[in-house]
Amino acid sequence: MPSSTSSDQGDDQEACVLTFSDLDLKDTNLDNPSISLKAELDGITKKKYSFAKKKAFALFVKTKQVLAPPFECKEKWWKCCQQLFVDPVGIHRHVATQHTDEIYHQTASILKQMAVTLSTSKNFRPADRKNPFKEHLTRSDEVSAWLPDISCFSPDMLISDHNCEEGEVLLYYCYRDLEDPHWVCAWQTALCEHLHLTGKVRIANEGINGTVGGSKLATRLYVEVMLSCPLFKDCLCKDDFKTSKGGAHCFPELRVGVFEEIVPMGISPSEISYKKSGIHLTPGEFHKEVENLLSQAGQEQSDTILLDCRNFYESKIGRFQGCLAPDIRKFSYFPSYVDKNLELFREKRVLMYCTGGIRCERGSAYLKAKGVCKEVFQLKGGIHKYLEEFPDGFYKGKLFVFDERYALSYNSNVVSACSYCGAQWDQYKLCSTPQCRQLVLTCPACQGQGSTACCVTCQDKGSKQASGPTQDSFKEECECTARRPRIPKELLKHTQLPVNPEPGSTVGEGGPLLV
Repeated sequence: MPSSTSSDQGDDQEACVLTFSDLDLKDTNLDNPSISLKAELDGITKKKYSFAKKKAFALFVKTKQVLAPPFECKEKWWKCCQQLFVDPVGIHRHVATQHTDEIYHQTASILKQMAVTLSTSKNFRPADRKNPFKEHLTRSDEVSAWLPDISCFSPDMLISDHNCEEGEVLLYYCYRDLEDPHWVCAWQTALCEHLHLTGKVRIANEGINGTVGGSKLATRLYVEVMLSCPLFKDCLCKDDFKTSKGGAHCFPELRVGVFEEIVPMGISPSEISYKKSGIHLTPGEFHKEVENLLSQAGQEQSDTILLDCRNFYESKIGRFQGCLAPDIRKFSYFPSYVDKNLELFREKRVLMYCTGGIRCERGSAYLKAKGVCKEVFQLKGGIHKYLEEFPDGFYKGKLFVFDERYALSYNSNVVSACSYCGAQWDQYKLCSTPQCRQLVLTCPACQGQGSTACCVTCQDKGSKQASGPTQDSFKEECECTARRPRIPKELLKHTQLPVNPEPGSTVGEGGPLLV
């Protein structure tokens, strides 16, 4: 839902929405609001009735907005009561004649809120006057004000979009300072449940990071709400949401929580801030940089390093040609990896990338803080956006994702192999030992022979479960993780690019270096 930045309070209804405290309320408990309001509103507030009614009208109209087809010159249409309106006059006339009760109740709610705000603002300390609505915005009953109107849609339409065979998964993040992450958490939980979305949403004082799945209708409504919310409308745009085929089935449940970091790097945001990240490159700019890097193949030393910020199991099934892919298991190991290999980056231009861009934000800030690199760049939108523009570019193989799909395919390249026989294979499965939860690459032939665990240790555990110790006594650590150094030390000689980097080169157990 597009927003305006106009401060004009004339007849511009969208301006009314934005210039009035951004408190959008829907109080369905007001059976006869005029009676209760008479006792609560002072004379000054009563004079604002016309303004509040315009705001209520504009809010209602905005909830009916839909995207116009791409071939239309107009950006938005409106849908209400199973009717489609292509111009504002039509939708305004329809709302004015068919939805007077809804507008009346919304107006009453806004007026009541004005009365509450006026009475409570007198008790605020001077320090609170910069944000006089902060206290009220944390109330649980305010969360419902930021939920979209879905009255014109049946539950089946939200759960299973009838207009397409599959649903959709959204991936997004937004770094921005949030004063009350717990209120955002409550709102996000209510919003996702309202739209029948599953997935994971992490919230912190530094921003929000989400991956949610559902019907295409539900994800579209979710994006519209996020883009219209005053907390995010100035720092999020539609292009910040990466989409892929999927749905609610891609996640076992909905998990929304408040954390110290929206992506766990293991360092407080107060020490390493997203505000000091590297230079963002568009997919096109990043593509040219990689092209220039690969053209230097065979030279003794390059002044540029293409750095994969993901975990080893992600880069194992897909990566950029000529990249340095650290053999680390968690992103929280990345700072220690940089510290241990600092000389590798000295006087280098570093091109960083990750799945959607979020890990590069603070990862690049950490690398910059070390003061050894010439320049630090990062791929805006991550691999996700790059593959949308260059599906057959320099990224080869699959894109790992943290849900039950495990990977997305944009090209036909297979860059990994079966852990048992070495045949080309890139489809992960969980280790057959329940306590392990490691990902394993085992081809159908090896699976048929019973090779379904990540290593011999886990394979033995699985066969001995019936007669051995209880399942709870097993540890997640196993042979394949125990022999992998927690923080690998790279050799400086690996900064030389291979002469002909091929997408089919495999990754050894010592960990992916330059491939």
